[in-house]
Amino acid sequence: MAPLLLQLAVLGVALVAAALILIFIVAFITATQMPSLHRHEEEKFFLNAKGQKETLPSIWDSPTKRLSVVVPSYNEEKRLPVMMDEALGYLEKRQKQDPTFTYEVIVVDDGSKDQTSKGVFSSRGEKILMADADGATKFPDVEKLEKGLNDLQPWPDQMAIACGSRAHLEKESIAQRSYFRTLLMYGFHFLVWFLCVKGVRDTQCGFKLLTREAASRTFSSLHIERWAFDVELLYIAQFLKIPIAEIAVNWTEIEGSKLVPFWSWLQMGKDLLFIRLRYLTGAWRLEQTRKMN
Repeated sequence: MAPLLLQLAVLGVALVAAALILIFIVAFITATQMPSLHRHEEEKFFLNAKGQKETLPSIWDSPTKRLSVVVPSYNEEKRLPVMMDEALGYLEKRQKQDPTFTYEVIVVDDGSKDQTSKGVFSSRGEKILMADADGATKFPDVEKLEKGLNDLQPWPDQMAIACGSRAHLEKESIAQRSYFRTLLMYGFHFLVWFLCVKGVRDTQCGFKLLTREAASRTFSSLHIERWAFDVELLYIAQFLKIPIAEIAVNWTEIEGSKLVPFWSWLQMGKDLLFIRLRYLTGAWRLEQTRKMN
């Protein structure tokens, strides 16, 4: 009996090892290159307030605004106007109180894939705010993120990130969710911690403030284009030793989410595993800078 058990144990270990090797190989050979950031000719210009053509700015130019707000938008016809009303109301009021406060809002129509990087790379702000189109996070909370950034000073190489967080609302959200969705949530949090990002409890809140240099360094290395891009962003930031502050924000769930509870979480879980494996195997490598053609 003992030799048989030993043989089964050896066989089990061999199967696990073979499965791990197969996963590594699949992760390596299916690794996609960085998303193309090439602009077509008509995408190199925009119309200013006077209706005149201007060349789109670049993240590698010196900033000319205090704040850039980048809003990824995918089929957000109903939710985006509400969010923009709140955002612009806050920004205009703040500018009236402080004329030195200048801003821009870049809405990225991402079609079938998220092209948030294109919006970031056209930003003119000293700081760049990523904000979800659903308006789930109250826009005045940007001041909390600004304070979080300032508290991280001195910034190494002018780089720092402040992440909005809903972690303080977790108990309340669990009470309103099914056991299955709660299990998926905890499973996702574990995978994020185990595979990619440690020390940030909520990586997925779509409200992040980056210094200009942090934005250029992290977004220039992104590969993931959908929901798990936040995790890769923070994975890159931690690799580059960029300080990160996690700041509690006011957040309300808004109807119309594009997430399909089981399949979206499954896709994100696969993305998390491949983020880790592809950097580990060298299929993806971090670049110091990457400019758009």
